[in-house]
Amino acid sequence: MHLKQRNKMPNYPFWLGGVAASMAACFTHPLDLAKVRMQSLGPTVPSPSMLKILRHSVSNYGLRSVYAGLSASLMRQMTYSLVRLGSYEKMKSLMSEDGRSPSAGKLLLAAGVAGGLGGIAGNPADILLVRMTSDSIRPPEKRYNYRNAITGLISLVKVDGQKGLARGLGTNTTRAVLMNASQVGSYDFFKTTLLQYPIPLVNYQFHDGLFLHVVASLGAGTCGTTVCSPADVIRTRIMGSSGKASPIEVLLRSLREEGPAFMFKGWTPAWMRLGPNTVLMFVFFEQLKRGWSSLVTS
Repeated sequence: MHLKQRNKMPNYPFWLGGVAASMAACFTHPLDLAKVRMQSLGPTVPSPSMLKILRHSVSNYGLRSVYAGLSASLMRQMTYSLVRLGSYEKMKSLMSEDGRSPSAGKLLLAAGVAGGLGGIAGNPADILLVRMTSDSIRPPEKRYNYRNAITGLISLVKVDGQKGLARGLGTNTTRAVLMNASQVGSYDFFKTTLLQYPIPLVNYQFHDGLFLHVVASLGAGTCGTTVCSPADVIRTRIMGSSGKASPIEVLLRSLREEGPAFMFKGWTPAWMRLGPNTVLMFVFFEQLKRGWSSLVTS
């Protein structure tokens, strides 16, 4: 990855990644809703398929129900994704100031640090997203009934105080570090590797374009789903609860009641959500960066 480059990396607006992630979320939110509901179910409830959850929601509550919590999802992308992608691009730009591409190790470290910052910034929106997307499967007396992300945020602070904004922060930050390193870091790795080496057997050489971005982001989405699944399940259960169980307590109880397989509960809908979301996010991001470069150089 130490290839000479003619110029330094161009500087893009810090918020560009948040816009790309928000655009992707508008398409994949129903899959995110199904994933959260699957992960929220306890051991006594048979695990339904993603399609069954979505079909039940549409037939009982209408098509709009699969977009429950969309405002929280957009708030999350404009905090969590904006910071993690913006910080990573900034770090990558600083590491490329000498005209050389940073090593894979440095990129993974930068992605992990940026992910942690994003996890902290987006924690309140994550709480709202989990609660709003899983509200309909709760008993009526335990529902939060947030109208939108703004009223939900106000209610969260009123009921739980400022400390409520940090519910599940440790698990969420850990997940964010793992996610950014395995998703964003691996995307750059796959992209660079595919550009450098032809595909064996077929001897196909990728070029920087839409097909490369799709293939690299599919690999990144698979890595991100697998690495983050355990932390994702624990985070969902902590944020969705009204109790004060620690991550260790949730982990031990879930292991005792469900076995190690619980850590990958909802992996398929998580991949079906993260795969398309990763593809759309990076395709939108690459196009936005290309458009911004054209705008500032014209």
